[in-house]
Amino acid sequence: QVQLVESGGGLVHPGGSLRLSCAAPGTSLGRYQMAWFRQTPGKEREGVSCRRSGDNNTRYLGSVRGRFTISTDRTKNTVYLQMNSLKPEDTAVYYCAATRRSLIASQCLVDIEYDTWGRGTQVTVSS
Repeated sequence: QVQLVESGGGLVHPGGSLRLSCAAPGTSLGRYQMAWFRQTPGKEREGVSCRRSGDNNTRYLGSVRGRFTISTDRTKNTVYLQMNSLKPEDTAVYYCAATRRSLIASQCLVDIEYDTWGRGTQVTVSS
């Protein structure tokens, strides 16, 4: 089973940028559906961005569209989430998720559709 390791979180001022990485050592991610989720205490986990394995189609949570970008470096078996123009409401633990199942567009940002998860990385946006 693929192992996912997130990194790149930290403390950033509003308007700043961070790039999260999700590494899958020894695993080719080409056949995996990949996604980023986030969660804050007391709230349900929400899908932030996803990439479908079949057509590389991407989807984004409405509040991050235009600010966040998901990408994959297959040579490094790593998925990235570039986050720009960060806001305090982006503060959360961010998780990387994967599945080899084929998902339709409406499933892409639904957490129960994924079976492999990283441990998460904290992102804090604060002045």
